[in-house]
Amino acid sequence: MRRMPGQPRNSRTSRTSEESRNSRIQRQVMQLIIDRRLQAGALLPTEAELMDDLGVSRNSVREALKALQALDIVEIRHGYGTYVGQASLTPLIDGLTFRTLARHDHDAGALAEILQVREVLEEGLIRRVAATVTEAELDRLEGVVARMETAGRAGRAFPELDREFHELLYASLGNDLVPQLLGAFWTVFRRVSGARGRPDDPSPELTARRHHEIVTALRARDVEGAQRAMTVHFRGIAARAGRGSRASD
Repeated sequence: MRRMPGQPRNSRTSRTSEESRNSRIQRQVMQLIIDRRLQAGALLPTEAELMDDLGVSRNSVREALKALQALDIVEIRHGYGTYVGQASLTPLIDGLTFRTLARHDHDAGALAEILQVREVLEEGLIRRVAATVTEAELDRLEGVVARMETAGRAGRAFPELDREFHELLYASLGNDLVPQLLGAFWTVFRRVSGARGRPDDPSPELTARRHHEIVTALRARDVEGAQRAMTVHFRGIAARAGRGSRASD
């Protein structure tokens, strides 16, 4: 329907148009960073320069920069300027945590989804690790497992050692995104577990033994055995999560 003169603009249409403009300006700022090959920590053009470059108002520039700051694409330092951000996975972590906690009706199912994605990643990656991991890296992994076993014998959970193990495990791949993604899923799982008030892993000795089996298979260059050990490890996590106990992953 055509709007008559003097008739107020539909608020929904106006809001959609504003959001579309904001998204366009965000994309333009990101493209500017890419085109100029600006690295994390580099100073961005001033607001006035962005206004001229993009042909938009100061208000539009500020709104777009605020949105990009929430995504860690830029960092606004009041009084100093705007810099290229780290583009970390923090927004993904926060979003997944909220999504999982918001599912009050199916808590265990939401955690299972997080575990399933991580399991698929790790079971696939472990096959590559078996072909690339060095003896020195295996020695470091065994060192972490030894510390796990010491904690396990004392009945202490060791979530940070667990995280260290999985980060070291994929170092030989030389893929910076892998530890970031796995770390994101690990953080979400721990946050949700903590928010639900779950008790600590009831079997740290078993968890240590399963990590030891992974390293043993890798030391023997047994690809199938390493993948099988990883599968068993994740089944244990899923079983504990399903019955409402906190898992050490």
